[in-house]
Amino acid sequence: MAMQTSSAKSAGKTDAASFAKVTGSLSVQNFTKAGEVRDFPKGKLELVKFGDAVVGRATLQPGWRWSTSVKEIAQTESCEAPHFQYHVSGILRIKMDDGTEIECKPGDVSLVPPGHDAWVVGNEPVVIVDFQGMIDYANKAPHKH
Repeated sequence: MAMQTSSAKSAGKTDAASFAKVTGSLSVQNFTKAGEVRDFPKGKLELVKFGDAVVGRATLQPGWRWSTSVKEIAQTESCEAPHFQYHVSGILRIKMDDGTEIECKPGDVSLVPPGHDAWVVGNEPVVIVDFQGMIDYANKAPHKH
């Protein structure tokens, strides 16, 4: 996510200089040459890094559900990763631990706090680009998600 100065916030614009300090110099990445790829049942996560910032593209196949595909890896009752994501394709249903549900479709941008389950709806794969919660997602290394 871009950082903003108070004057940029009031104008509703991102301060590119502040963002560049966080991410480094001008650069471009491509998911076809992701720095890391994590495979899990019925899904795949590709990660690109810009300094300390990590962007992930998840491809989730029909039948994927967090509670059956990633829960065992995360070792938590529900997904504890926060997500700020752009939905490229497919339909993703998200259910919060409090019972609140939303359905995300192509073109949607969603902000999902920790404490949820999610699943693919229908027969089309879901593709999501996540700008926040993927650094530890489906990582089999022993640490808390």
